[in-house]
Amino acid sequence: MQGVIKAYDPVSREGVVVSDVDLTEYTLAPEALEGSIFRMLRQGQRVVFSLNSAGRATRLGLGSESDMGTPGV
Repeated sequence: MQGVIKAYDPVSREGVVVSDVDLTEYTLAPEALEGSIFRMLRQGQRVVFSLNSAGRATRLGLGSESDMGTPGV
């Protein structure tokens, strides 16, 4: 899935990502940044993510604007 970071608190590591497809908001899983290139996130940042068994966003990666032609998305 691809979406945009709505909110992120680097101290608590809690945050919300909004899906591009249906604008559903997903809470970030506690391990969302583990194994990721991200150290922190900023509001409005585009990301790709998966959902874990609890329905939380995890495995965050770089997202892109579809019209930018970024490879790998």
